[in-house]
Amino acid sequence: MKEIFYDWGGGNIWLFHLINDIRSGWLDQFMLLGTELGDHKRFSIYLVCLMLVALVALNMQMQNLEQYQIKVKRWVAVIAVFSFAYWLDGWVLGFLKPFLDFPRPPLALLPDTLHIIGTAEYHHSLPSGHATFAMMVVSSLWPVLCHRCRIAGVLFVLWVGLSRVSLGMHFPSDVIAGYVLSLFIVLVLYAAIHRGVIPFSKYIGEKKFLLR
Repeated sequence: MKEIFYDWGGGNIWLFHLINDIRSGWLDQFMLLGTELGDHKRFSIYLVCLMLVALVALNMQMQNLEQYQIKVKRWVAVIAVFSFAYWLDGWVLGFLKPFLDFPRPPLALLPDTLHIIGTAEYHHSLPSGHATFAMMVVSSLWPVLCHRCRIAGVLFVLWVGLSRVSLGMHFPSDVIAGYVLSLFIVLVLYAAIHRGVIPFSKYIGEKKFLLR
């Protein structure tokens, strides 16, 4: 099973080298920035920024009471999912990483065949915590993002994931596993809210909340 779903018949290592072998000074700095922005330690900063944006969005223009209540409920749901998904991601990663204990590239590959930028890590490779966090941020905010912000969000998620491979910290499979895990958790949380906590269907008309 590992050979199929993780190694991809050698494709995982091949793709790692394809990304990791591209080197330049500015690219390394760009990837280091992506990793910094995708660090789960930034959660508190992002949460504060999200709350400030929500306050501004709720008071940008005059609106009737019903419209205001709709927007309040939507933003409350987003902030709730953002916060709870972060906790669930941390709990799941805290279990999966040591349980699976997949080797990181510096341990799995020969030292002279890869490039490592930063402090080398050797264990708990699957899934990538940075990729998980980046996906959690964007997918949680998706319902309140405009079209351009959604494009920027997708690029942010890809940037963080690529940075982990480029810096030699993770294999592509680790990144994809992090994406899938976090997206699944966020979708489950929104589905739970949609079904029981807040009846979104009453105030978003015929459009689905997640697809708005």
